Amino acid sequence: MTALAWARRPRREGSIGWRVAAYALLVGLSATYLLPLLWMIATSLKTGPQSIQTPPSLIPNPLVWDNYPTALAKLGLGQALTNSMIYAIPSVIGTLISSSLVAYGFARISWPGRDALFIVLLATMMLPSQVTFIPLYVIYAKLGWVGTYLPLIVPTFLGNPFFIFLLRQFFRSIPADLSDAARIDGASELRILTRIVIPLSVPALITVGLFTFIDKWGDFFGPIVYLRDPKLYPLSVAVQTFQSSHKTDWPLSMAASVVIAAPLVIIYFFAQRKFIEGITLTGIKG
Repeated sequence: MTALAWARRPRREGSIGWRVAAYALLVGLSATYLLPLLWMIATSLKTGPQSIQTPPSLIPNPLVWDNYPTALAKLGLGQALTNSMIYAIPSVIGTLISSSLVAYGFARISWPGRDALFIVLLATMMLPSQVTFIPLYVIYAKLGWVGTYLPLIVPTFLGNPFFIFLLRQFFRSIPADLSDAARIDGASELRILTRIVIPLSVPALITVGLFTFIDKWGDFFGPIVYLRDPKLYPLSVAVQTFQSSHKTDWPLSMAASVVIAAPLVIIYFFAQRKFIEGITLTGIKG
């Protein structure tokens, strides 16, 4: 073995050691982060006495699968799931349409006062939702929207400042030559957006869609304020109501919680590559 090889050997072994240590640290942190989820799933498969025994046991013995059908029957899963879809899916569509249109106007079209208005848009992100809650509620009440899903869905079609900012940053990373060539060919701005910009922005759009879906799927404050009929409650409110009436029945409560969390985990599992790509690429050009 040459002297150069001997010189490189310790460094290579050292880098492998650091890599193993880094992976071990990441695995440990991941296990710590997943522990509450594993505990929730394990509790959902326990009997009532086993869920409160001391010392606690992570592995159920025996496995009580009947907790899930019992919880779903008492929860009224069908109606609550339908209500969550009525709330979440239109909200995702409205957010994607409105935010992409506004973001394109800020990113690719030059017009007087664009930058100043964009600063005002960013300033609205600093307002806490509690500040605007009462005026918005009064407006919706006078429109006769309280008691329906309109106060929850219609605002999503008016744009979201954070998602507008996120998409603007992504749109600015797309080469302007593509848009200029399309304009020379006579394409309108809307056609450029739909045929060029949006197909190249799929990772960012998936990121926006996932963030919106997760927010609306787990939203508790909005539905509990604007919806008065329990038959309109989405899963987030239905599960909370269920847990309030089954405070000491931890297996049923955890089974209901697993049901509401499962769709989000499944969606993220299939869309994680595009989601991470959208987060990584957004904002590389300012």
